[in-house]
Amino acid sequence: MPDFAIYPSLKGKTVFITGGASGIGEQMVRAFAAQGARTGFVDFNREAGEALAADTDGEVAFEYCDLRDIDNLQSAFAALAEKLGPATVLVNNAARDDRHNWQDVTPDYWDERMATNIRHMFFAIQTVAPGMIAAGGGSIINMGSNSWWEAGGGMPAYTTAKSAVHGLTRTMARDLGDHSIRVNAVVPGWIMTERQKDLWVTPEAIDKHRQRQCLPDLIEPVYLARMVLFLASDDSAMCTASNFMVEAGSI
Repeated sequence: MPDFAIYPSLKGKTVFITGGASGIGEQMVRAFAAQGARTGFVDFNREAGEALAADTDGEVAFEYCDLRDIDNLQSAFAALAEKLGPATVLVNNAARDDRHNWQDVTPDYWDERMATNIRHMFFAIQTVAPGMIAAGGGSIINMGSNSWWEAGGGMPAYTTAKSAVHGLTRTMARDLGDHSIRVNAVVPGWIMTERQKDLWVTPEAIDKHRQRQCLPDLIEPVYLARMVLFLASDDSAMCTASNFMVEAGSI
């Protein structure tokens, strides 16, 4: 394991993370807590969220949340703020890359996928931004995906939502920049979470994927967390409205 960096500016900061109970989000929760940040996260998986909060050292708080319900999102963030203080870092991580055929997509399914993968990101920003303005600044990190950059098929609602992350990132960077709030996107490649391994990782898929990457190693979730730490820290003070790729050169 590499000897990773410590960011003194993260100690004592309040961080909110969506979709933090498993996969990439879990690594983010653990990484921020290890930096001494006050770390709050929301997730739909109550059991996994409570277990992670209990298993992580430091000031860590979990709130159950169905992000498709914006009222639920806002009340969960309010509960985290009561426990930890207003967030000056937001990580919009939550999403689901369920596969689906374009022929089978209904209007209701399309709307549900937008609610799952993009709509909550805007409303999470809208909810925390006033506190960041009052604090004199902050950092917002939106999780994108390289699936649409690669022209990946088999999940058109997901790739459409993920492409919209980049428009949201750049416009909110402009709208919030005067308040010293930075907004960036992190673009993962194929990350070897347990969900990916259970559902889609096969020897054939891995062989094909390695041919697209410049680097030979597969990407573990910890490397996404490390990029997010950098963007949350004062080390990235002049970084905004940008995409930060963590995809081993697979575009």
